Amino acid sequence: MRFGETPIDEATGAILGHSWRANGVNFSKGRVLSGEDVAKLKSAGVSTIVAARLDPDDMHEDEASATVAKALAGEGIEVTAPFTGRCNHFAREAGLAVVDRERIDALNELHESVTVATLPPFARVEPRQMVATVKIIPYAAPRTAVARAVEVVQSANQPLVAVAPFKAMRAGLVQTRLPGTRDKVLDKAVGTTTKRLSSLGSSLVGERRVDHDAKAIAGALQELRGEGCDIFLIAGASAIVDRHDVVPAGIEEAGGEVLHFGMPVDPGNLLLTAKLDGKPVLGLPGCAKSPKYNGFDMVLERLAAGLPVGRAEIVRMGAGGLLAEIASRPQPRDDEGDEAGPQQAPRVAALVLAAGRSTRMGGPNKMLADAEGQPLVVHAVKAALASQAVEVVVVLGNMADEVRAAIDKAIPAKSRLRFVTNPDFADGLSTSVGVGIGALGKDIDAAIVQLGDMPGVGAPLLDRLMAAFSPVEGRSICVPTVAGKRGNPVLWARQFFPEMTKLSGDSGAKHLIGEHADLVCEVEMTGEAAVTDIDTPEALAAWRARSKS
Repeated sequence: MRFGETPIDEATGAILGHSWRANGVNFSKGRVLSGEDVAKLKSAGVSTIVAARLDPDDMHEDEASATVAKALAGEGIEVTAPFTGRCNHFAREAGLAVVDRERIDALNELHESVTVATLPPFARVEPRQMVATVKIIPYAAPRTAVARAVEVVQSANQPLVAVAPFKAMRAGLVQTRLPGTRDKVLDKAVGTTTKRLSSLGSSLVGERRVDHDAKAIAGALQELRGEGCDIFLIAGASAIVDRHDVVPAGIEEAGGEVLHFGMPVDPGNLLLTAKLDGKPVLGLPGCAKSPKYNGFDMVLERLAAGLPVGRAEIVRMGAGGLLAEIASRPQPRDDEGDEAGPQQAPRVAALVLAAGRSTRMGGPNKMLADAEGQPLVVHAVKAALASQAVEVVVVLGNMADEVRAAIDKAIPAKSRLRFVTNPDFADGLSTSVGVGIGALGKDIDAAIVQLGDMPGVGAPLLDRLMAAFSPVEGRSICVPTVAGKRGNPVLWARQFFPEMTKLSGDSGAKHLIGEHADLVCEVEMTGEAAVTDIDTPEALAAWRARSKS
């Protein structure tokens, strides 16, 4: 890649190295300069710019990040579209991050242009939490570096980054008593254990309270065996101090086998692992009675995620095992927590506007017009559902029953799909925007306003807008562009929702883009989809002709 001062006459196709905002030109860094862009810069008196020009052996940052990110991702991972050389991995469901630290290190050693950052191995993740990010540092990476990165990924039969989801377990709890043990203490332990299990999607299905005696413990385990338990927990009235102590002796009396005693984690040193009928048995340390994160959690989480927890795994928990000295740990069972939570994938909704009168079509509702064998509106709804949008809201109005029937016929019932009706659709597009925005829940972070008459807009385009969205980095309005020309659909951050519900007329929210220019991010797209809508019979005929060619 050649980077530096570039004569303006050689800048077509180059990547703008730094943002340019002067003399009526407002271009962001990273923009691929079109011939029209170059003409504007020359008109503004620009003779040279700082730009990057790719050589044949270079791969654009977005293509490179997407290539590496796709290769990295294992089970339980959702990969975002690339933007500014970055691709993120998010967890599909709650579980543990499974990360191959050695191969991550090997990949990061290959070339300074290719980087991967992940959560620590076995970090607990919630649905839609970021697990890893691939970032290409400059505007391009050598193709050889990307190929070598993929080779590192494929050098073993396991992914570099995955999420092992939590699976429901039925747990049985045995608590022992000594003279003076209060029921209030045992009751509290039941509550703490129940919350700990429920946070993992598991449940406490049986509890026994017996004397602190091996035979009594064995009898309690025998009873819990009959209740379909997947895991057995034993909380002794006195801490386990030896692998031949009362609790391990009780496990063996019941026919179980002690596997390992102790762990290099504090608090949690005195945890004992065993098995009974092939199912895990844990002799709990005293700290298990507390809701604070401890060694018991580290083992329980892995068991719930279906990961092995033998001696080999336990003895490797020492690095990072000094939990008492860590200021903050995830506390899913407590109401109190860190002010800044884990980074989550934004919850973006797609609003498909399909309420208009189709006045320029000169006849029937264009939403029902045939486009490659299916109604025009179906293309838009299918694209939204295939994207990473968390929900799709279709705004109906003109011929609402017929439009909905066409969608229902083409698309089986989807939990993410909802319909709302705009009774004031004749008053203009803005009323449909307001109705759609008003129908969104409080958990939605942004909305893509998608026109139902743009059949070329597919899921990849929508996903690219979502990948660009980052209010923290000043990208709160994401607008697709084609060769410098702005198009649709547009993604809007939640902060604009109140204004969008008060719009009037047929121009939508375009004026807000001008009023908040500092928050606008232009997202360059390939093809003509973002600037092609179907307003007239001639436009529909032209689109059909292009689709067949």
